[in-house]
Amino acid sequence: MKTDYEYIVLGCGGIGSATAYWLSRRKSKDVLGIEQFEHGHHHGGSQDHSRIIRLTYYYPQYIRLAPASYAAWHTLEEESGIQMVFKTGSIQFSPVDHPYRYEIDKYTNAMDETGVPYDRVDADEIAKRFPQFRLKYEVDGIYQADTGLVDASRGNATHVAMARYRGATMLDNCEATRIIPTDTGVTIETKQGNFSCRKLIVTAGAWTDRLLTSVNVNLSLTVTQEQVTYYATPNLPDFAIGKFPIFISHADESIYGFPIYGEVATKVGIDASGPAVTTDTRTYDPDAERERRQEAWLKENIPGFLGPKLYTKTCLYTMPKDRHFVIDTLPEHPQIIVCVGAGHAYKFSGILGKILSELAIDGHTDYPIEPFALQRDAITDPNFKPVFRM
Repeated sequence: MKTDYEYIVLGCGGIGSATAYWLSRRKSKDVLGIEQFEHGHHHGGSQDHSRIIRLTYYYPQYIRLAPASYAAWHTLEEESGIQMVFKTGSIQFSPVDHPYRYEIDKYTNAMDETGVPYDRVDADEIAKRFPQFRLKYEVDGIYQADTGLVDASRGNATHVAMARYRGATMLDNCEATRIIPTDTGVTIETKQGNFSCRKLIVTAGAWTDRLLTSVNVNLSLTVTQEQVTYYATPNLPDFAIGKFPIFISHADESIYGFPIYGEVATKVGIDASGPAVTTDTRTYDPDAERERRQEAWLKENIPGFLGPKLYTKTCLYTMPKDRHFVIDTLPEHPQIIVCVGAGHAYKFSGILGKILSELAIDGHTDYPIEPFALQRDAITDPNFKPVFRM
């Protein structure tokens, strides 16, 4: 088997599989993707049926990337013939007397700055548009029509398949144990042997800090165990795509949910609400207390959303202390590029893959990634206070 490549992608979840795909579009057989588990596994953060894709964001730097994210998914859909993105629209809201109401203003200010259209809505308007909501308190909210969901499991599989179609080698069940910089590039030691390359792209999620230890780099990433729950609502017509939007509630907890997709069930989660873990200590067991809290909220605000619990599925968030992306080359080893998705990157994985391919092949990108550099306080200052709320 060939062991020497121009480009190796280490970790082939959402961002890594997209990177291999975009590299293969330009460099074909010079690309190797290495995944420690089987492709489509459920051990990391890029899994399950759906992720939110949206133009609404708290920070302008993400909104500026969002249209390119939609375009990258469209490129994959056109080339593969498989639909990944499904438009749903979205409602985001906060109680008017809640301390986190300011988040709605932050969203609208960022969207005004970047020219994203939206409607400002209150509780009556939300109920008028979507009577499934039974809000008994006044809210300040946003409706944005272009929000949707992107199918994560389908997206990963399609990126892998199209990378192979274009000539890339995609290895799974191949655990990397050490990264060794060399004069001409990088050698990666794995349990299937050694592989070498000119440029290495590390997209390893919760395993990033462990892998970078071998090059004396630590990003002080926090890994948390998160979960989503599917409810077999009997009210199928009310919660179908086209009848019910993505929603995000901004209050003490950020509760978010989806219309029916992937399972014959609705889906809900509480963002960044899980405990800090490691890849060795994490479990796959649902947290019953978080289930209880979200069910109480749904019973009060969207009662028809509920039904028998189908199942709760765990995943991992991997976050720098400011919960912003990392997209950069290692200063000490410019032949190594690192990307960390911060627990909210799946919607951007297509465009992040394109950006990383440009950094690897061209040495630069025209996309605005300056806010995601390694040289920032959240990475370099050991006293930086973590802020994980989006």
